Amino acid sequence: MLGTIIGIEEDTVLLKLNIKLDEFQSLINLHVVMEDTDKMLVGEIVDIKNGIGYINLMGEIIDNKFVFGVIRKPSFGAKVKLISKEKIPMVISVDDYKENEDVYIGQSPIYPGVKIGFNINEFFANHFAIFGSTGSGKSWGTARVLQSVFDKQNTVAYRASIFIFDAYGEYHSAFKEINKKVPELNFKGYTTNTNFSDTEILKIPLWLLSVDDIALLLNATSTTQLPIIEKMLKLVGLFVREESEVIKQKNDIIARAILDILASGRSSSQIRDQVFSILSSYNTKDLNLETTIYQPGYVRPLKQCLIIDASGKIREMELLTNFMQSFLDDTIELNLPDGSFKYGLKDLQDALSFALISEGALNSNKVYDENNVLKVRLHTLLNGDYAKYFEVDNYVTKDQYIKDLLTAPNGRKAQIINFNINYVDDRFAKVITKIYSKLLFDYAKNLNKRASLPFHIILEEAHRYVQNDNDVDLIGYNIFERITKEGRKYGVLLGLISQRPSDLSETCISQCNNFLIFKMLHPRDVQYIREMVPNITNEIVKRLRILQPGNCIAFGNAFNVPVLVKMDKPDPAPSSSSCDISSNWFIDRN
Repeated sequence: MLGTIIGIEEDTVLLKLNIKLDEFQSLINLHVVMEDTDKMLVGEIVDIKNGIGYINLMGEIIDNKFVFGVIRKPSFGAKVKLISKEKIPMVISVDDYKENEDVYIGQSPIYPGVKIGFNINEFFANHFAIFGSTGSGKSWGTARVLQSVFDKQNTVAYRASIFIFDAYGEYHSAFKEINKKVPELNFKGYTTNTNFSDTEILKIPLWLLSVDDIALLLNATSTTQLPIIEKMLKLVGLFVREESEVIKQKNDIIARAILDILASGRSSSQIRDQVFSILSSYNTKDLNLETTIYQPGYVRPLKQCLIIDASGKIREMELLTNFMQSFLDDTIELNLPDGSFKYGLKDLQDALSFALISEGALNSNKVYDENNVLKVRLHTLLNGDYAKYFEVDNYVTKDQYIKDLLTAPNGRKAQIINFNINYVDDRFAKVITKIYSKLLFDYAKNLNKRASLPFHIILEEAHRYVQNDNDVDLIGYNIFERITKEGRKYGVLLGLISQRPSDLSETCISQCNNFLIFKMLHPRDVQYIREMVPNITNEIVKRLRILQPGNCIAFGNAFNVPVLVKMDKPDPAPSSSSCDISSNWFIDRN
């Protein structure tokens, strides 16, 4: 018996200790059982003052199983004693460990020799977050959690599909040789470093992207830009197919654009110049500046019909109008591409220019200026270093592309797919993560058997990408928020790794069910965790500032109670160590 219960304040039991404290190791953070005739409660000693122990109630042992939460409080006559060694795993770890259902990730710093683990389904069937300041052990912890799943002796997580978006290229070293440890498992790496020949260059087929994806890629800022992007995608097929297949559509669009100009009421010189500009850039064999226009008694090329007479008028305005109307076809219907044909950035550029013309943007300075920004950005992308990530040689369908992502170089299923996005700027990296996340989410939603192929998307430095940005205002949703709200039923789960949780989307954090929190120092982040993370207690928050590197507090669905974990060292470790200044600075004089 440790002592006598002398008071109960909400969920805190006050215990008058009747032991000599100097004969015990520290009792702080040890667990106790409070036995009554009809119940056995469990609590944690969180403080001792003036011979009084303060015990936080945590749960109850029912039928030799620990159940979190307390409905009934202990009586003042309850027998209070330290929990037995046999019952410790039941409370803070995995009771009755099963290899294909559970994993161990570390040791208990409080109870020597006690392994800490969790049920795989309770952890990986939910979104999770791993937070911690720089150098606290986040990368080690992430690598250890994943390695624990794959380092099993008798079972193999063959159908696992873990997509890691690696902000610094740290995880390549941790998983690249997984096949040597477990022959059935495979690693696949993509990189944004075009000079790194050991890894496949990241390539994104443009024809698999939607209007929303292109809007994010071009950094659209207004919903009024979306119709132009949509029209661009509807027109892109005109620039990749043979003219004979699409000549009616092209003629119709060019003719409508010219009719708008002819009826614009602008000066004759402006009308002439705009028509010349359109037909110089966009024309067909039927409709161009040299097209012959027949008139009773003589013929002339179209460009001569644009001559301005002495009175400053285009004399053949009616003739031009009638000629253009002959190309109109109200039966033509343009549709968004369905991914059945290949196109590239140059095709999109041509289609965007054509879209600006067909939408009459040239006739409105305001509309033209707003959408010309998209044209400038697309031109910059096409002629910049990032164009290489969209240069896909062969046509693939969405299903083929996803299958290829999941296929290792040896032709077998890849369980870990790592995207090293260290060599692009944060804005483009954010777009990449959103495009892939949406691609995987849409694929999973359309599977015949729901959640039959789970995808885990792990975002290192998640605060760079999972933000409270303007996606909802622009396209109506944020893909990460949609995944956190809807993804579990389709088997698409997010893992958020971050040193700045206060910069993350509040919606995404609120939907996470499991947390590994390493040392946190910044007051804003600590306060944010206190406010946003469900089921966090003041005791957990107090511990965050004094955790040693490699130690974390784990809590959530997968853990019976919040538990302190000393993470096992990953083998091999990620490349996340800090710069060794002394080795780089000093040389031996001799």
